[in-house]
Amino acid sequence: MTSANSQSMKPATVAKKLGIYLPATPQEFQDSVITRADFAELQANPPEWLAELRRNGPHPRPVVAQKLNVSISGLARGGVEEALTSAEITALLQAPPAWLVTERSTHAAVRAEAQRVKDEAAKKDTKKARAKAE
Repeated sequence: MTSANSQSMKPATVAKKLGIYLPATPQEFQDSVITRADFAELQANPPEWLAELRRNGPHPRPVVAQKLNVSISGLARGGVEEALTSAEITALLQAPPAWLVTERSTHAAVRAEAQRVKDEAAKKDTKKARAKAE
């Protein structure tokens, strides 16, 4: 049986876990197989190229969506299909187009509804626990 440290991951998996855009990584990273130990080292001591990618991008769609405070589907509806740099994200935030304003309000409403449902479920669980205790 192999130890957990000898398991390896594909570059696409590592890029996803690191929140970076795989095509923007160095070719040697894209061509390599990364062990869990290598992955832990990348997280603990990121090389300059990784720090630069995290800082300036291009960022993958999940990161772009998070920075714009919209869903990934909202990005697609807004026509954003490619990775964006930090500068492009900042430009969108400074002068938001109509689709971004709409998607941000939709995303906020969805999050608020999810929180309401979660709170309601927690309240029911508390009532059940009190009734059971009595």
